[in-house]
Amino acid sequence: MENIFYYLTFGMVAIIFTTFIFMLFGWRWFMKLMVKHMGKIILSDSYQENVMELMPGLRHMGIQNMLENSLRAETGDVLHRPMGSSKKWPHLDPITFIPAQTTPFPIDGEEDVDVQVTIGPNAKKPMEIKIPLMISGMAYGIALSEEVRLSLAHAAKMTGTAINSGEGAVLPEEINIGGKYILQFSKTNWAKEEDLIKRADMIEIKLGQGALFGTGGKISPKNLTGRARELMGLEENEDAVIYDNFVEDQTLDDLKELADELRRITGGVPIGAKIGAGGKIEEDIDHLIYIGVDYIAVDGGQAATFGAAPILSDDVGIPTLHAIVRAANHLEKRGMKGKISLIASGGLLVPGHFLKVLALGADAVYVGSAMLFTVSHPQSLNAMPFEPPTQVVWNQGKFKDQFKIEEGEKSAEKFLTASIEEIKMALRAMGKRSLKELSKKDLVSYDELTAKMVGIPFSFEPWEEKQGHLP
Repeated sequence: MENIFYYLTFGMVAIIFTTFIFMLFGWRWFMKLMVKHMGKIILSDSYQENVMELMPGLRHMGIQNMLENSLRAETGDVLHRPMGSSKKWPHLDPITFIPAQTTPFPIDGEEDVDVQVTIGPNAKKPMEIKIPLMISGMAYGIALSEEVRLSLAHAAKMTGTAINSGEGAVLPEEINIGGKYILQFSKTNWAKEEDLIKRADMIEIKLGQGALFGTGGKISPKNLTGRARELMGLEENEDAVIYDNFVEDQTLDDLKELADELRRITGGVPIGAKIGAGGKIEEDIDHLIYIGVDYIAVDGGQAATFGAAPILSDDVGIPTLHAIVRAANHLEKRGMKGKISLIASGGLLVPGHFLKVLALGADAVYVGSAMLFTVSHPQSLNAMPFEPPTQVVWNQGKFKDQFKIEEGEKSAEKFLTASIEEIKMALRAMGKRSLKELSKKDLVSYDELTAKMVGIPFSFEPWEEKQGHLP
């Protein structure tokens, strides 16, 4: 018995020692053997049989294109990609601000900066907000969960700004929070009650958006569950339908009548329209002026949505930068600057983006995607690493029930607060005490084409030569 115990002990020690020696020295031999074996295959197989053929194939095709074509081949259906376009659009990065250093001088850091905004100044009841950032229309039920919508509504109230309903169901609790509320009047059968319209601080007629444009669609019962269906007035097995137009054989006069009727019902709150930015944006603006809107929300090509066909997100529309510059210029040309407010959205993610579009002529900014990622901070970790972080915020998300409203509210509020503080800091650095003092004259660009098209100085050229003056 002792011999058996001795041999077992010796055997265990030998195995441990051998394993240790292998780990210390043998892994190098093993790895070298594997590399030599794999290297021989890779360096000798013909291209048609070589696993590394995937490398030039992916460089040619692109990982995302390969993935999306594989999904098309799998389903035979139109793709609905979340979060908008992934292509590289011309954007705001080449544009920078001009600091004040030697007359004018920077504003003292302790001095407050006025960033209040009025939307629809010519309306009977203009909407006043304390900051130029508003929470974009992200629909309850169709996209976001109830918990996330309530978090965002609380954050909007705490920061003195407005939240847009989007084209989904309207939560009574959301309106009862008491912040500024923008009702999106969409091409649907729901959210049309007169009592609801009367409670809105602003009405937005949704004609289109930057990632989906004016198209409609159907949402099946399996993709729209819970309380949202009840609030939308849907039967058990009924699809939620978003129509392509408000009425059959729609005309501009129909839309003008709609705007007039909404203005009558509300007693004069701003009535505006949201459009996706297109190549005929000046013509679209002229039509909206005819309709009689108090504000125009322009959603550029970088805009996101819960799900849109890639061809609409990637291959329709124009960049946000181009759209805002053209829209601001055209409103000024038509004598409507200061009368019809301009709201910018689409790929605007950080304080620098927000302030640049304000300098380019926008009166306020809709913030969408950035709010989703910040409202879920750090709750997105509930989904990762095996699911995308948006599974925390979607109404059909696997982790929506774990979302904590108070945490979301605090995260969203802090993001908006921090963004505004950065904006104020930049304004002080430019020697400005108010957002109203900001204009295109405070910008330059290190990209010559951008400078030329926007109408601002090219940073490689001396300022006095471009502007023709010195103090």
